[in-house]
Formats: sequence, structure tokens, C-alpha cells
Amino acid sequence: MTVSSHPGAVPLVVVTRAIPGSLELPGARVESGPETKPTRDQLHSMIRGATLVVTSYTDPVDDAFLDAAGAQLRGVCQIAVGTDNIDKAACARRGVVVTNTPGAVTEGTADLAFALILAVARRIPAEDRYARSAEYPAMGHLSMAAHIGLELTGRTLLIVGAGRIGYATALRSLGWGMRILYVARSPHLEFEQAPLGASRVTLDEGLRRADIVSLHTPLTPETRHLIDARALSLMKPDAMLINTSRGPVVDEAALVKHLRDARIWGAGLDVYEAEPTVHPGLLALENVVLTPHIGSANRVSRGIMVRMVEANAIAILGGLAPPNPVTR
Repeated sequence: MTVSSHPGAVPLVVVTRAIPGSLELPGARVESGPETKPTRDQLHSMIRGATLVVTSYTDPVDDAFLDAAGAQLRGVCQIAVGTDNIDKAACARRGVVVTNTPGAVTEGTADLAFALILAVARRIPAEDRYARSAEYPAMGHLSMAAHIGLELTGRTLLIVGAGRIGYATALRSLGWGMRILYVARSPHLEFEQAPLGASRVTLDEGLRRADIVSLHTPLTPETRHLIDARALSLMKPDAMLINTSRGPVVDEAALVKHLRDARIWGAGLDVYEAEPTVHPGLLALENVVLTPHIGSANRVSRGIMVRMVEANAIAILGGLAPPNPVTR
């Protein structure tokens, strides 16, 4: 399908950050941005005159963004699932269609969530540093009392947010024979039926019972600082917190205090409250594993995301309803 355009005009599609591969949009001119995050001024300059913009989750799409693009803007295609960086109401007022890439990040993000669980349980970053250091050949293998990690077999996993990624993460836990609890506003039968056999609990009950708390909830006014000092105080001393959802779901200052005081075993974080800034207290701690928002960073997931953006863009530019619209 070839995108439509006004007579004599070639639609301009701006991709704000470099993506793997390229977008195939016959009839449109595609311009790609840098690898690094542009400043706000650079972002507004590059989108001027665009018919459609392919945005990253780091791009603030607000009235200033829409003003900078111009009245000809017809679509904002987010290459991500979350869209809390986009003012959907402002886009709707101007007739700008918003899309995202649901489902594409599920397997990659679930893989990362479980990688963080393993890394926190066995303190992999600290062990990696020791193996690379001069101390290892000098001191050799340490005593049987050193380098002790947590066992995972038979532990209890709490999934907070019973969506696709939460389900996929829970599925991965079956290999360790874990018991699964989940928190959601309503029952999810796919969690409660085989093979998961999960039980729905309140957040407080789940925090008290869980050995591993894995966050998969979207960021909303209700979930901001869902995991605060009070919530952390309910967790077991040998429990861990994993966050691959959105940074502000966790009160990082409270988390730093609990980790520093060894009131929980550890944490694995892929997202941050003031991303891309990481709380300095986290950087100084050995019982936290940090990754730079890479949940979907595998070849298959990113490739699917690009193709989904392509399909959404072709539909919008062709005057059709896109397959993945976002309305709220």
C-alpha cells in the first residue's frame, strides 16, 4: 500500500531516535534522528513540518511538541507500549492519531525480569567484578560461607499487574516450581487456571507473603509510588523487588533506605523515577542490579516493534484506521 499525500506534497515522517532497520513507507520521505536523546529544542526542530512522527518513550509529546510540528501533523506512532509521555487529550483535540506497539515487548521484557531475578538472587554483578579483579587469582575460591545467594526453587512470586508481561514472567517461574500470587483490580482467569494456578491477593497480603515482587503495572496517578516506604516495610527481609514497568511506581528514596539497611535482600531495576537519572543512593549499593531500560532490547522484539510502527504509519498516512490506536 502506498501512502496518500496532498497533491504535490510528499509526506514527511520523522523518526526521533535511531531504530533497528528502516521503515518502508512508499510515497513518504523518512528522516531519522540520532542514537542519543535529543534536547527538547532539537526534538522540536527535527519534527517541524512532519506529517507523522515516530516517537520514543523519552519524547515529551505535549502542546509545545504539537505546535512545533505544525497543523499538518496527522499521527504520532510510539515505538513502545507505554504512552505516559504523550498528552493524548492534546493530540485528540488536534485530530492527531496516537498509536503504540502492544504485545511486541512481552517476551523480551519478561526475559529481562527473570534475568534480574536471577542476578539479584545470586548477586551476579558483584561476582562478575570479583572474577575480573586481581583478588581472584590472588585469593582464589573463597570459603563455603562466602558468596552465598538466594535459592529460587519453591519460592513465592508476586506479580503486580496482571497483563501480558506479568503473565509471561509468571510462566517463566514454573521451571523453578514457584508459587504464584497476583495483584489486579479484577480476577484474571488465565492466571488462575493451568499452568500457573495463581491466587489473586491484595497488594498488602502479597507483599507480606512474597519472596519476589515483580512489578508490571502501567504508570497512573493510582500507581505512582505504589511501592513506598509503607509497602516496602511489609516485605520479608530476604525478599527482592523487581521493576521492569515504570520508574515512578517505586519511591526510590524509600527503596534506597530499605536496601541500605538490609531490610530487603535486593532489587533489580530496569526503569527509574527520574529516568535517565538514577538515584545516587542506588549507584552506591551492592544489593541492587541496574539496567538502562532495555526490556525490549532483543532482535525479535525490536524487529516486531518496527513492523508494527510501519503498519500504523501506513494506515494513518493512507487515511485508514491504524491497527494499534491509543485513546487513553
